[in-house]
Parts: sequence; C-alpha cells; structure tokens
Amino acid sequence: MRKRTATRSGRATTAPPADPAGPGAAQAPVQLGWLGETIAYNLRLAQTASFQAFSALTGDLGLRPGWYALLQLIGDNPGVSQTNLSLATSRDKSTLTPLLGDLERRGLIRREPDPLDRRGRRISLTEAGRAKLALLAECAARHDARLNALFAPEQQQQFVALLKTLTEALTIETPPPESGPPEH
Repeated sequence: MRKRTATRSGRATTAPPADPAGPGAAQAPVQLGWLGETIAYNLRLAQTASFQAFSALTGDLGLRPGWYALLQLIGDNPGVSQTNLSLATSRDKSTLTPLLGDLERRGLIRREPDPLDRRGRRISLTEAGRAKLALLAECAARHDARLNALFAPEQQQQFVALLKTLTEALTIETPPPESGPPEH
C-alpha cells in the first residue's frame, strides 16, 4: 500500500512503502498521514517557507524575518506603547520584550518612559531604524509580489479573509481544559 509522504517543499506525495532492509538502507520519506492534510500543519509549513523566502531576499541585512513586522508597525505608529505593539503582533510580553531589546541594542529603536504611565514604555524608530526599515520594505514588497503572483486578485482577497477569520476565531476560542486532541 502506498502512503502519503512529505517532500522537501512540504507537499504530500505518494511513495512506496519503507524498505525493511534495515539501518544501512536508504531512509524512506517521513509518513505524514493525517497530519499532512491538516490546516495547522500546512499553515506552519507555509509560514516557514515564507520566512525562508523573505530571509533569502534580505540577505545580509542582519535581521530575522519577524523583526520586519515590528519595525514596520513601530514606523507606522511612532511612540506606540509596548502593550499595543504586543496586541498588534499577537506576542505576549515575555516574547516581545527580548525582541525589542535586540532591536534596541542594534540601535534601531528607542524605548522611552510613557509620560502617562510610569511603568509603560513608548517605542519609536531611530534614524538607523528608519534606514533599515526602508531596505526591508523593498524586500517585503518583492516578497509580497511573489506571493501575490501565486493567486488571482480575488483569491488573494479570499485567502487573506480566511486567514483573518482563522486568527479571530482562534484568538477568541480557548479549548475547555477537559478536552484533548481528537483520536485518529
């Protein structure tokens, strides 16, 4: 019986059964089974592929792909609070704070006390941050054009709408503690 397997691109293919010849034999591709048909797994593969493609465009700019969105949001919202940035990126404080620390150490952002809330911080781009953002924005535009070329305009709109629906539904829903994963 042939089984569905993963290829390097993450696409499921049909492959012959694994060779029972033993440890020295060529390894068969990993069997994905049910996982290869799930939205969550394929969404993760797509995110990874997108980040890798974006990283290839940014080359030696020295930033992780996730930092572009932070710089863009800070650039579009000078003086944004760390709390609002956390909400806009769906990152909790424990993951956002170290990222902002990295950007600050690189001289790309400035965090200043919030005059209305002594515990809060307001975040802005530095001159170096604006220059880096301009370079990254060019890469992002090329990357987005590549993604858009994969779909007709109405498909793009539908895809983004589906992703937003997914995000909203999962942000609101929290599974009951007694529920576990479905059995397959």
